[in-house]
Amino acid sequence: MEWNEETLKNLSQCFLNTLSPYPEPRRRAEASLTEAADRPNYGLVVLRLVAESSVDDQIRQAAAVNFKNHLKLRWSPNARPSGSNVPLLSPIPDPEKEQIKTLIVPLMLSSAPRIQSQLSEALAVIGNHDFPKSWPNLLPELVSMLQKAGEVSDYASVKGILGTANSLFKKFRYQYSTTDLLLDLKYCLDSFAAPLLQVFLQTAAVIDSAASSGTPVATLKLLFESQRLCCRIFYSLNFQELPEFFEDHMKEWMTEFMKYLTMNFPALEEGGGAEGLAVVDEVRAAVCENICLYMEKNEEEFSGYLSDFARAVWSLLVNVSASSSRDRIAVTAIKFLTTVSTSVSHKLFADDATLQQICRSIVIPNVMLRDEDEELFEMNYVEYIRRDMEGSDLDTRRRIACELLKGIATNYREKVTAIVSGQMQSMLAKYAENPMANWKYKDCAIYLVVSLAAKKAGGVNASTDLVDVQSFFTSVIVPELQNQNVNEYPMLKAGSLKFFTMFRNQLPKHIAIALLPHVIHFLGSESNVVHSYASSCIEKLLLVKDDGGRARYTASDIHPFLLVLMTSLFNALKFPESEENQYVMKCIMRVLGVADISGEVADPCITELTSILNEVCKNPKNPIFNHYLFESVAVLINRACEKDPTLISAFEAKLFPSLQTILVNDVTEFLPYTFQLLAQLVELNTQFPPHYMHVFEILLLPESWKKAANVPALVRLLQAFLQKAPHELNREGRLSQVLGIFNRLVQSPSTDEQGFFVLNTVVENLQYDVIAPYMSHIWAALFTRLQNNQTVRFVKCLVIFMSLFLVKHGSINLMDSMNCVQPNIFPVILERFWIPNLKQITGFIEFKLTSVASTRLICESPALLDPAAASLWGKMLDSIMTLLSRPEQERVEAELEVPDIEESIGYSATFVQLYNAGKKEEDPLKEINDPKEFLVASLANLSSLSPGRYPQVISGNLASENQAALLQLCKTYNRPIV
Repeated sequence: MEWNEETLKNLSQCFLNTLSPYPEPRRRAEASLTEAADRPNYGLVVLRLVAESSVDDQIRQAAAVNFKNHLKLRWSPNARPSGSNVPLLSPIPDPEKEQIKTLIVPLMLSSAPRIQSQLSEALAVIGNHDFPKSWPNLLPELVSMLQKAGEVSDYASVKGILGTANSLFKKFRYQYSTTDLLLDLKYCLDSFAAPLLQVFLQTAAVIDSAASSGTPVATLKLLFESQRLCCRIFYSLNFQELPEFFEDHMKEWMTEFMKYLTMNFPALEEGGGAEGLAVVDEVRAAVCENICLYMEKNEEEFSGYLSDFARAVWSLLVNVSASSSRDRIAVTAIKFLTTVSTSVSHKLFADDATLQQICRSIVIPNVMLRDEDEELFEMNYVEYIRRDMEGSDLDTRRRIACELLKGIATNYREKVTAIVSGQMQSMLAKYAENPMANWKYKDCAIYLVVSLAAKKAGGVNASTDLVDVQSFFTSVIVPELQNQNVNEYPMLKAGSLKFFTMFRNQLPKHIAIALLPHVIHFLGSESNVVHSYASSCIEKLLLVKDDGGRARYTASDIHPFLLVLMTSLFNALKFPESEENQYVMKCIMRVLGVADISGEVADPCITELTSILNEVCKNPKNPIFNHYLFESVAVLINRACEKDPTLISAFEAKLFPSLQTILVNDVTEFLPYTFQLLAQLVELNTQFPPHYMHVFEILLLPESWKKAANVPALVRLLQAFLQKAPHELNREGRLSQVLGIFNRLVQSPSTDEQGFFVLNTVVENLQYDVIAPYMSHIWAALFTRLQNNQTVRFVKCLVIFMSLFLVKHGSINLMDSMNCVQPNIFPVILERFWIPNLKQITGFIEFKLTSVASTRLICESPALLDPAAASLWGKMLDSIMTLLSRPEQERVEAELEVPDIEESIGYSATFVQLYNAGKKEEDPLKEINDPKEFLVASLANLSSLSPGRYPQVISGNLASENQAALLQLCKTYNRPIV
């Protein structure tokens, strides 16, 4: 691509169209740019457009964004769009790269702030790949430019250069320490450490003189922004280890750091308004992060400065207002004190008066609710809950203040407990004096108990030294829960529900059950947070387990108010902004999973759920809510049909129109869920329903299998059809179509396991005379894959398949069908794959299947009973013993009892399994209870036919520990091998 007037005009128009509110011109422009990006010099031409001052700013901004993304995709030689299977993109040619590197730095420094930020990110992309080895002149160029800009006090350029260096050096914070990384760090330190200190001290001197000379606010802002960047670079260069230069010059750095924490800068803080104060606070926050880093990593070298900094930070915190604009400085300052409190220097906090002051002046003011918290509670309930309940609030004042108390309590638990308990009693007393005016004090007391509680066993159990949980619950929490006005003091109600949820394990069952109707009442609160917390409280209560893993709350406990509960939950979804409330829907799922579902409950529930499903189909936007919606449908079907199988037809009548809408309109996000629900419905029918044949025919079409995210769900549905109607496979060539699906799936490592699921179901449900004509093709496909792309998972799946084939159709058919593909391949497969990989099998049914099949192989197969195969026989027995001797926890895969979908779930090209529509695993060997007993009984019977033969084979081929284990099994079951 050449740079000329026509190119400038065309590209400018394209970038302008990408900003169009209309989709058609936007799509055309994006397609044109994507096509142009493959041409040589595209990146260079776009960069020149960004530099063209005659072009409109919004076009240059769009071009800068495009340039940055172009570099992200194509600077690396092996770049490809993430998560896609498209071929590698053509990388930017080396000559073009060199020209870009020549132009980008000066252009970035001369650009407007918005464009500068995009070019800075682009430069960081280049730096991640090329700096320093393939861009050796960059750092010397930056140093030279920095010194020249500093000499003439050009702080706009100083800031730009420091911003570039900051982008380059960030990698030292986040990458693992390797020899290459440390060499890069040394290079940067050698070149940049001294110039950095020079510009930092020089800027500090300018700030000092500017304080009394009436320097314009805009200039002061530039100076402080430059100092903040110096501090961030300091952080990057010191992150891996304490460099010698910084240790030698620690006094200069710390002197200036102290100044920013202890001095005020009225010309900027007052004269510059809120923005001016924010700029100064950003420097203070960066300083706090630097001294916190030194506390964590260089405490010994930093010890001489610690007490002064602790006092400075403490004094700063006492004077920091509650305004949200000062949150960052408050949080970073408290983090520093928290780090000190857990270090060997914790004695700074040992004094009672110090602890009292920290609690009274720092902790309580930062835990008290602010206007900003109330606004978030009312205006953005999802974010409020994410911070308050789900622990994403580590960088909020409330949470970090509690972390400071926890840190101090590490060494002074009794003192902290006594002081905080006293403060809480004082706050509760204030509330009692005037509840209407002082409700925030009660909220603060509840928050302290909940936040300071120690969580155990994965967060399920919580304990606290601050209060007696039951006493505090009865006197402080229960009155709030029993208050009939669910809309009064909603934040206090939310805090009380959170306390109930947190300490649910410690509260006796009769107390919780008595309060459950009151919690259900809160589902009618107009506050989104309150009815969300009420839903979460009920949901978490139903998960409580007593000793032995027995559920504390059962169907009989919730039966008296089940209809009211379900009605209230569905009504909660009708509140504004709670139409897709994931906490309410998760509670619906959990209640349906515990309750006894009669027709009286099932009918209104499925009506409500399908109504919601029809609505979200129009625009799926909350993947977590939608997942719990489908889980709720699945568990309702399971539980209701468990009690009354005749309800299946009613469910089909209600669900089929919704599922058909999803299929017809190709609602991509919901297709995997739809196939799983259809599989569940097929399995619950006692006979194969003819009205499913149309779905079966669609399922066999190759086009249905093109979307990778649908494959596991399609396999699940196909298995259901094969198990329910194996006779249908004999008609119209359907078995060939099914095996064609297997063949496509098994060739790819990403879907081979799904291919085996299909094959296993075919082998398990069809007679051998039906599948015999196809076995040569099946083995050929498996052996081809084994030869071309062998993986551990594939081989394990192969061993399980061969074992299933053997127990269903016999060892003779197994061996003969394999040998038809290639003469005598069976012993080769046995020795190279079955025997070495048998011991890696996990899963209860798989463990039992493969051990029993292997036992039958050595006790029934003529090929292995031949004396010439004694060595192979012994190796197989050795592998069986290794498998049987493994501890149960190693060979049995743990299964989650309940699903808990992560926040990271989203609508990407991935499959999400419905736990409640999961396939019921069938044991193909129900008649065998103990595979160990089956082994020794089979060996004893075999050896009795040839006394003296097998002990010799065993001693010659089994490892000593396996011989000992086998002998022990023979004694245990009283079945000697003779």
